[in-house]
Amino acid sequence: MLIAWLSFALAGMVAGLLAGLFGIGGGLIIVPILMTVFSWQGMSAEIAIHVAIGTSLMTICMTSLSSIRAHHRYGTTQWSLVAKLTPGLIVGSLTGAVIAASMSSHLLQNVFAVFALLMAFRLWLPAPHTMSTTLSKPVATTSYGVLTGLVSAMVGIGGGTLVVPYLVMAGQQMQKAVGTAAACGLPIAASGVLGFIWMGTQVHQLSGPWQTGFIHWQAFIGIISTSVFVAPLGARLARHLSHQKLSRLFSLVLFTVGVMLLVC
Repeated sequence: MLIAWLSFALAGMVAGLLAGLFGIGGGLIIVPILMTVFSWQGMSAEIAIHVAIGTSLMTICMTSLSSIRAHHRYGTTQWSLVAKLTPGLIVGSLTGAVIAASMSSHLLQNVFAVFALLMAFRLWLPAPHTMSTTLSKPVATTSYGVLTGLVSAMVGIGGGTLVVPYLVMAGQQMQKAVGTAAACGLPIAASGVLGFIWMGTQVHQLSGPWQTGFIHWQAFIGIISTSVFVAPLGARLARHLSHQKLSRLFSLVLFTVGVMLLVC
């Protein structure tokens, strides 16, 4: 029991450090770490990635609250855009959770790996530029919200990597795009968690110690208990590196994760 707690606490420290260092929500880091820990603990390979993704979304529910509070205090959250995106995010995230929970572990692992590789490649591209303010119209935002929620729930992220470029192309300043994307993480994560719980308990009828469907509460508590304290350390370390160097370094991390998951 103690070893399990220490494993999840260590996972939280690593995830928090990398999340603070690279300025991300941590989903792309938490999922592969949890998969590794679950494997060490003997969890069935058929559900390990499903539980890792569901639990990652649960941690994002908590971390997004502090992020929302901070960005709202700084006035960088465009709540009108959040309201336009939210219906699509909820529908997409619920759908994505249902689809992901229905996939085989091998297929879902490949989906996660390909997404990680795509994100690694995107970090080498130029920053997005404004294309058209029509992208902020209700039809466009709802449609993109569905797509973002769908993809985010399937890979266990808060959606910031998808929402921020879209909002910048829609004419938002980077700071406001980041603040708005932070608020979008909560409906994505909460809807995804509900989907993974429902699919795990009602469809797959999973049960076990510390587990509700595809959510592992011990892992959630262990990660949250350490990541929130270690993330600021990563943020302080990031101040000594340029944004370009951090982006390149993170792309290498994602590339490594993607390749390892594809070949395993």
